[in-house]
Amino acid sequence: MTKYKLFTVEHSYFSGKIKAYLRWKHYHGALADGYENILAAPELLEKLIMPKSGVPSLPQMEAPDGTWIQDTSAIFDYVEAAHPDVPAVPSPSQAPRQCLASYLIELLADEWLIVSACRQRWHYSRAGVEPSHLAFNEQQWGAWLAPDAKGHERRMAGAGFFEASFAISQADSDTPKGPFEGLGQLGLTQANEAAWLASLENIMQLLESHLAQHDYLLGGQPSLGDFALMGPFYAHFYRDAAPGFDLRQRFPLIAEWVERTNNHDNVNARSYAQSLYSVEDGDLVARPATSDGGAWLPNDTIPDTLQALIGVFFDEMWPVLKTATAHLSAFVHSDAHQMGDELPRKSFTASPGFEALQTNGGALTHDFTLGGITARRMVVVNQMWMLQRLRPIVAACAAHASVRQWLQSYADADSLLTLDEMMAGYEIEKRGGKLFSSAR
Repeated sequence: MTKYKLFTVEHSYFSGKIKAYLRWKHYHGALADGYENILAAPELLEKLIMPKSGVPSLPQMEAPDGTWIQDTSAIFDYVEAAHPDVPAVPSPSQAPRQCLASYLIELLADEWLIVSACRQRWHYSRAGVEPSHLAFNEQQWGAWLAPDAKGHERRMAGAGFFEASFAISQADSDTPKGPFEGLGQLGLTQANEAAWLASLENIMQLLESHLAQHDYLLGGQPSLGDFALMGPFYAHFYRDAAPGFDLRQRFPLIAEWVERTNNHDNVNARSYAQSLYSVEDGDLVARPATSDGGAWLPNDTIPDTLQALIGVFFDEMWPVLKTATAHLSAFVHSDAHQMGDELPRKSFTASPGFEALQTNGGALTHDFTLGGITARRMVVVNQMWMLQRLRPIVAACAAHASVRQWLQSYADADSLLTLDEMMAGYEIEKRGGKLFSSAR
């Protein structure tokens, strides 16, 4: 095997992130033989993916040497290490502010926007909600569940799954299932739903303003932050029918950026893979199609428009991460946990076997505040794994005075430099798709 084998589905939140990244990496010659994007149909989940990683979460990838990797951040790290000649993140020594900004936006995209994104998908699939994109949602799920079936049968497979697994016709009951249950466990309630939507609106306004000046987050080439934002923005805000129409109508620059970052051969979108041309003496003369000379901004520049977007991370998400980390640390060091035992895995709902801990005020739940409204949500241990992954990056970037000075512009950003203390005495070990504690 010489190609990477990527197992995805088109409507998957995280599949959009890694596909955009691998497409960019391959275009720049970093993946000599490219990759194959394989529909992770139920048969593959049961007979290949689950035995390899222990979890059904998508996407997952097999490297040419047979290494199996689950989780987009782990896939990204693996591919970057294997193909370093075309980096997707600025160097922490040459552009430390841009480097750290890329990882902070990844956290915001992966683990904060997932709440608003899933709210948008499933709200517009509820009975009686207009506009409705239920038919589209049934079809896209059915295309994964029954790929060999004829068109209408594929939609019926999606509809049957929604009812059997998600009880979609009873989404407003006191015992919701599937994504409706998961949204509650991630802290979306009737009381704070408007606050989550206001947060999303603010992020979209900030991103639209940024894209009025720059084609990507860091200038004229995409980076990790752009690819991470493809998770929510491609599958949920752009491709899903109801939010997709709203995005095109009110945020056309974001819609264009989604197509640009995906490089789907839309010449109007001015992607990194195309040139614009002038005619001189009858000949075509090429120039970069994207802003800023087709490159990341020089001198480690963080434009004001991106500065504002990073502010959302520190204002809204960072306090939640700090509180969740404190609860996880207390649990790991308590009598309720034996060092080396399994921890809840990356999941949209409470992990199997951990429901008592991650719901109904259990030890792995915590209060948080959004828009002045306090609610409770589960501790998502994968977020602490991502913070652990960030520790050497923060240390390398913060070795530069420019980064420490930059962080002063955000409330409580200095506490980002204390990740070691926040997770003192233990590590989070990833084995396939499962997480375990280990002493350090």
